[in-house]
Amino acid sequence: MVDPSRPVAAAIAAKLKAAFAPTRLDIVDQSHLHAGHAHTAMLHADGRKGGETHFAVTIVSDRFVGQSRMQRQRQVYATLREELAGPVHALSLKTLSNDECDAHDK
Repeated sequence: MVDPSRPVAAAIAAKLKAAFAPTRLDIVDQSHLHAGHAHTAMLHADGRKGGETHFAVTIVSDRFVGQSRMQRQRQVYATLREELAGPVHALSLKTLSNDECDAHDK
């Protein structure tokens, strides 16, 4: 369940779920780690100040099978182009297929 007080994270989750049908999707707001940066003091469109500018995303989907890391990341960036043009300043990505995730967890 996505926290409604976190609209940027909710938008990211909705778009990634629609585009990639992930079996795992972890979205971590790391904005607090960047306190003091100019981006953390900005106002969001809804008037909120700070937060939701830096995210770490892990997404596992079979739509990534046979694709390079760069191809996968380009697809995610294209899916989130609005967020990256607006409130999101930094996005760390881990993109895996289900088989890669299973092998990684062993």
